[in-house]
Amino acid sequence: MNRKRSSNPRASQAKNDPRRWSRLVVDGPKQTPSRAMLRAVGFKDADFKKPRIGIASTWANLTPCNMHINDLAKEAEAGANVAGGKGVLFNTITVSDGISMGSPGMRYSLVSREVIADSIETVAGAEGFDGIVAIGGCDKNMPGCAIALARLDRPAVFVYGGTIRPGAKRRDIVSVFEAVGGHAAGKVSDRELLEVERTAIPGPGSCGGMYTANTMASAMEALGMSLPDSSAQDAISPNKLVDCRRAGEAVVALVNAGITPRQIMTRKAFENAITVTIALGGSTNAVLHMLAIARAAQVKLTLDDFTRIGKRVPVLADLRPSGKYAMSELIAIGGIRPLMKRLLDRGLLHGDCLTVTGKTMAENLRHVRDYPQNQKIIQPFSAPIKADSHLVVMYGGVAPEGAVAKISGKEGLAFEGRARVFDGEEKATAAILAGKVKAGDVVVIRYEGPRGGPGMREMLSPTGAIMGLGLGDKVALITDGRFSGGSHGFVVGHISPEAANGGPIALIRNGDRIRIDALKRRIDLDVSAREMKARANAWKAPKPYTTTGVLAKYARSVSSASEGAVTD
Repeated sequence: MNRKRSSNPRASQAKNDPRRWSRLVVDGPKQTPSRAMLRAVGFKDADFKKPRIGIASTWANLTPCNMHINDLAKEAEAGANVAGGKGVLFNTITVSDGISMGSPGMRYSLVSREVIADSIETVAGAEGFDGIVAIGGCDKNMPGCAIALARLDRPAVFVYGGTIRPGAKRRDIVSVFEAVGGHAAGKVSDRELLEVERTAIPGPGSCGGMYTANTMASAMEALGMSLPDSSAQDAISPNKLVDCRRAGEAVVALVNAGITPRQIMTRKAFENAITVTIALGGSTNAVLHMLAIARAAQVKLTLDDFTRIGKRVPVLADLRPSGKYAMSELIAIGGIRPLMKRLLDRGLLHGDCLTVTGKTMAENLRHVRDYPQNQKIIQPFSAPIKADSHLVVMYGGVAPEGAVAKISGKEGLAFEGRARVFDGEEKATAAILAGKVKAGDVVVIRYEGPRGGPGMREMLSPTGAIMGLGLGDKVALITDGRFSGGSHGFVVGHISPEAANGGPIALIRNGDRIRIDALKRRIDLDVSAREMKARANAWKAPKPYTTTGVLAKYARSVSSASEGAVTD
């Protein structure tokens, strides 16, 4: 159900109370115990009269993406304090996709999105925050933060922790995964593999291509929930520290103005986010995450919206994994704002959308300078990387409820081959590295969906191995799981219904012919309806991966990938 929105959300609200939530916690004789507790953590008399600003930090010293986040959170806290608020710093959890990839631990990755959202909502709701700054680094941090901010609908700003700088020889995490495939093929020696391992990740920041972290950071800025340029900054840079301080100041201004996330995260704002994601050649995970954020914001968004917008928006950015350049190189020529200005001038962005600056998107972009004339990263509309979206939503016999493909065009626009079926990622990766997958195969990895995995693991290990073996244009891979933003090749994920729910992918057998057509947006199985009915009647649901703990709770509550894999 869509919430009724103000026709003029920036208009002054005479009845707006900047301390709407905090006064319930700290005002009056009845709340004396609350004030006593807060004095112990540093509150003074004057602080109880200020809007209370929660600073949600996703810091953890277990991944480069988040190891610096607390330093950024302290800057946001300082900014809120200078602006007349009282900043309060608290932590959420994070997990590392790059570390857990290819292991059972990856089952917890998408689950962490929900835990992050739940934890921010829980702390903010319990402590009476009037505004929130949320700072995210790794992939699931950003949608997790955004879901929480949309649910709470209290004045808020999202801050991206920033991108990592490239390693030696412009290497990054995807270079490591593809080197593993090269090593299996005998193209990379033990010594070379160790060198890649030692030099690919030079320090703090999120993975450096247009992978999921940088995709979602850019989408958050296009959505209006981050300050201008927040998505296009190195993790270790003076600009990122300034960004955080300004975010703390901005959220106090939003509190005073009574501007909340649902006034910003409108349907038109989501269309802007989708447009920018496509133009940048962003991750397939953006589809999953934006569906989930939109649901939390009470905005109706479907898979078909990505198709509709994708027909008119080209891919313009020559960025990894399908392209040549890293995010830090895009930052050096101006980041994403000149691209957004080009899209706006082309009539592809809604300029009237409100943002966390208190101004519209068009106002934020009015004085943005274009890229340098000699740059090669962002292509002109007259010579795009791809004339329409690389994010292709497919339907058909394999995916009646939809699937999401990442089709750059480099590996072709159609593929037909014989199924090589694997119940789980590990079996598929082992077969690929052992040379058992051949040209013409369609690798089918199933029982990796939101419920069946559980957790919808990313398939970077098998896709990286395929690319490293030189099979990127000779082998397709389909799954009810999902892909890392670093995955590329002829890949189709998010197949719905998933195998654990008895979807057609559960019924595919070795040797079946599978046809994938990006132009027709179809993925079909060359098996008769009669035979499929017989297979369905014989199919039995497998035992769940676990019956206890967070994974079991997630499996019981999670929706289809076609609906964003949400749990509320």
